[in-house]
Amino acid sequence: MERLRIASLQYFIRPVQTFDQFRDQVQALVETAADYKAQLLVFPEYFTVQLLTLGNVKRPIQEQVRDLARQADRFRTLMADLAKQHGLYIVAGTIPVMDGGSDRVYNESSFFSPNGKIGVQGKLHMTRFEKEEWKVSPRTKFHVFETDFGRVAITICYDVEFPEIARAAGREGAHILVVPSCTDERQGFLRVRYCAQARAVENQMYVVQASTVGSIPMVPAVSLNYGQASILTPSDFAFSRDGILAEGIPNQESMVIGDVNLTTILQGRSHGTVLPLLDSHQSADIVKHVEIVSL
Repeated sequence: MERLRIASLQYFIRPVQTFDQFRDQVQALVETAADYKAQLLVFPEYFTVQLLTLGNVKRPIQEQVRDLARQADRFRTLMADLAKQHGLYIVAGTIPVMDGGSDRVYNESSFFSPNGKIGVQGKLHMTRFEKEEWKVSPRTKFHVFETDFGRVAITICYDVEFPEIARAAGREGAHILVVPSCTDERQGFLRVRYCAQARAVENQMYVVQASTVGSIPMVPAVSLNYGQASILTPSDFAFSRDGILAEGIPNQESMVIGDVNLTTILQGRSHGTVLPLLDSHQSADIVKHVEIVSL
């Protein structure tokens, strides 16, 4: 496959009164992506917090998050069915999940294939509100997913701010990095966006960011959202001007769509103006022998 059409969401979170209302919003977006012939659709981190409004939002937030985790199986069934029905890959944002019989909760992104297979990437680094208020725990394993269009990795929001993770994916042959994000204000959004652009340049890969927009005023940490979806590219002659293939208007409900050339990525990694992914092996050796010099 030489070309891939990607759709990334600026997902508007709003209170819902039933799970069916949430399902209808999600289904309509998947249908729209399919209408536009998208082959990969990306939802943002924590867009599933809409479902918190089905319960008592006055309780401590860590209790609400654990209730939301009990919806994970139902949510995954919905997304798996939509991926198969419409014949596209879906990175289904994230939802909290509970592991076994413990009270521990993790923030996980499921990657659904149209053939029915499901991959899961847990968030590796917790933001302060996740760790201190929501009591969410980090996962410790990083995955690269093999698809019909090549290898894909997922770094969930804050995880993209750690360059060694995306570098590991690039060295394993991933040429698409997906970044589901949820940020409440502009500074937080820009931390993720700037790092996403840096990862595209450093690793000569496409980076797809999806964002939440809208608000749920009664739910802490997602009472406000600042977001902008984008499809980012390396910065070289063969790619988009400014390294931005497509981006939305900030804070508006929308879907960003763009075609990426997978052959161009492979050629850029071997014949680009610069070869940062290839040359990174040299820098890895250099940093093993850092010298402190007194002046």
